[in-house]
Amino acid sequence: MPGEFTLHYLPAAQRDLLEAYDFIAKDSPRRALSFIEKLDRKITVLKRFPYFGRVPRQSRVAKRGFRVLIVESHLAFYKIKGTRIEIHRVLHGSRNIEALI
Repeated sequence: MPGEFTLHYLPAAQRDLLEAYDFIAKDSPRRALSFIEKLDRKITVLKRFPYFGRVPRQSRVAKRGFRVLIVESHLAFYKIKGTRIEIHRVLHGSRNIEALI
């Protein structure tokens, strides 16, 4: 296994991060930025430890090859493709995951 993988945020995941920022920023822009930075730090760990996330609880999502990294109330869904990690979605845990993935 190579020492480090590359991370690639797909457009849906980029939109998810912007939506999370906008939602939190309504109350506190500083807290929103801090949370997005925390998400980024945790997701960046996948570059060295791609299997750090677990297999999702939702069987349909798991069968599609996703792994999930839990960061507080958010779930980052990703796939490992060779030495590339694709971040597909970053969703609040209360959302209907199966409908969105």
